[in-house]
Amino acid sequence: MRRLFLTIVAATAVLMCAVVRAEVVPCDLSAWSPKCGVQATREGNQLAIAWPMSDVESGRVVLNLQAGRPLIAEIAVENKLARKANVVLKDADPAFFLTVGERRVPAGKPPDQFWQTFFDAPASRPHETHAAKLDLASVNVTSAGRRATVSIGDLVIGDFSGTIELTFFPNCRVFQITAVVSTKENGRAILYDAALAGDGAGWKRIAWMDAAGKMQSLAWSPEMADRPEMVRHRTVIAETAGGSIACFSPPHQFQFPRDFSTNHRFVWFGRNHLGLEKRFALGIRQEKTGGNNFVPWFNAPPATKQRLSVFYLLTSGKAEDAFQETLRFTNGDRFPELPGYLTMTSHWHMAVAVTAMQREKPIVPEFVGMFKDMNVNMVHLGEFHGDGHQKDGGLMRLREMETMFGECRRLSDDRLLLIPGEEVNTFLGLEQPGKHPGHWMSLFPKPVYWFMQREKDQPFVVDDAKYGKMYRVGSREDMSTLIEAEGALVWAAHPRIKASSWTPDIFRQEDFYLADSWLGGAWKAMPGDLSEPRLGTRVLDLLDDMANWGQKKYVLGEVDVFKIDRTHELYGHMNINYLKMDKLPRFDDGWQEVLDVLRGGRFFVTTGEVLIPSFSVGGKESGQTLKLPADGKPELKVDLQWTFPLSLAEVISGDGQKVYRERIDLSDTEAFGRRTISLRPKLRGRKWVRLEVWDTAVNGAFTQPVWLEAN
Repeated sequence: MRRLFLTIVAATAVLMCAVVRAEVVPCDLSAWSPKCGVQATREGNQLAIAWPMSDVESGRVVLNLQAGRPLIAEIAVENKLARKANVVLKDADPAFFLTVGERRVPAGKPPDQFWQTFFDAPASRPHETHAAKLDLASVNVTSAGRRATVSIGDLVIGDFSGTIELTFFPNCRVFQITAVVSTKENGRAILYDAALAGDGAGWKRIAWMDAAGKMQSLAWSPEMADRPEMVRHRTVIAETAGGSIACFSPPHQFQFPRDFSTNHRFVWFGRNHLGLEKRFALGIRQEKTGGNNFVPWFNAPPATKQRLSVFYLLTSGKAEDAFQETLRFTNGDRFPELPGYLTMTSHWHMAVAVTAMQREKPIVPEFVGMFKDMNVNMVHLGEFHGDGHQKDGGLMRLREMETMFGECRRLSDDRLLLIPGEEVNTFLGLEQPGKHPGHWMSLFPKPVYWFMQREKDQPFVVDDAKYGKMYRVGSREDMSTLIEAEGALVWAAHPRIKASSWTPDIFRQEDFYLADSWLGGAWKAMPGDLSEPRLGTRVLDLLDDMANWGQKKYVLGEVDVFKIDRTHELYGHMNINYLKMDKLPRFDDGWQEVLDVLRGGRFFVTTGEVLIPSFSVGGKESGQTLKLPADGKPELKVDLQWTFPLSLAEVISGDGQKVYRERIDLSDTEAFGRRTISLRPKLRGRKWVRLEVWDTAVNGAFTQPVWLEAN
């Protein structure tokens, strides 16, 4: 009885607060300016947000300022020519669900690397999923550049709390809804689902593109149950009587790192999702156990503002129209062609050789067409990683390498170059008790046969009548000699995490690291942290550290996943390297130019939505050396292209000891733009400088350093 009494009292108190706040909820417009291109108008107990989406259409979102009512009174598209508004959605609420687990890291990891972990599986331990609760207490409208944000409090999700933000961009069909929450608790790992939920009035059908690439749809029904769906392009669309609204996740940030890019049904629609009672919704979701042995989720350190974000796109047309509009933001999940550049991706464990040896007849694997569709020109493999017999010293290793070279030759053509390579965990490193030296990637300029075994009576190299030179490696010295003899490049795979947590830091004074053949490291958005406005800070920090250590080292993008097929959510896990090259090498001629470009730093890395066609400092490009002018202020010039509105750029430099950051606010950008930025940063006393650019969905791109010398 006492528990029942307390429940009734608590419920009554909430209702009383709701009644009071229904009359007095503050709406602060003092930090908003109409110059941002988004209009905000207080209309009685409502706040109306309006913004141009195209030459003839505007979007309109009306928010209720009274507790107890749906937060979103309506979402509409207004046509200037027809002078009418089509209501797309009415009486809806943003819905967020937060799954909270415990972060654990392998024993023996240093405390300062607690959050730099991949080998974890929070779903295997006790965890809870919480539905967000909004106690409408305040509404603040702010503007910055060409966007406006409505911040609404107070939001509580488990032991996380904060606000809901709705951000609008002029001349753009997309708006963004984000739960911005933090916790005081330590050791949290999280996942989130997000949606718009309502009663379904006026809804006609739900549409999506299935994993086979065909548009599908279902007629809306009041009894439609909660349904996770495997889709392409991370998008689900509701078509209503007034138009369509597409829902999609941030393309790359939403995909925390996994070993497999399997499509885990990242969208959903229907009723009763995670106890959403009887409301109908469509949204994005995570599968908490989806992946392989390690499914690490997102980091959520205490006091960090975790941004649980989802995007919505409005049209007055059909679902198919909305779908085509969403594709523009990721260039159709394709890396755009850029004159003077070719695209390269690295670190793929697809067991090309072993799979081919198991087939009776050769086929063209599905991944060949997938890479071509994405405009990937070159694929650098990481063979024999969990498959094959990498450390065999005899015929098995020889046959597997021969098959790898043969398959790469057979599957390469004038559109795709398949480059053989391996991930290795021996020879180059420092042996420690219970640890191997760390993982590194090998890239030779042509097929090279080598064995990872050498007995005392075996020669280092022999000339074979069939295979040419064949090397046997039994030590660090042998490995270094082979790399130099064949002109190979090597670099740390997943540095500072996974099985390379201690590299390259631990051996940065060793000869093999100091040599020109050690490129540096590889970048991937790992681990995931939704509070960061940048992806993959682990390796971006390493790039700065390596530059300050004094050698000319670089970082290329890596993907590091295993076998793929067309059902996979591949693009979300992808990044790409744009190499400054005009012509794709032929397999039989070798790919020395690829190594030359990488070794020279003549490339940039991107998730695909932000491009950097040119970057120079004092007329010198990435990888080149500039003698600083007397005033220490050379012209930095960069050309940018993008899809999502940009958020920021950073000019990052170092003096050999410290790292300096100069942030450039790019909130004045709109969607689908181009711009040349010219500025004169203060670089006196600096040794190097580079650039990063990030957008509102936390997609981004970064250059390699320009090296600086005093004049």
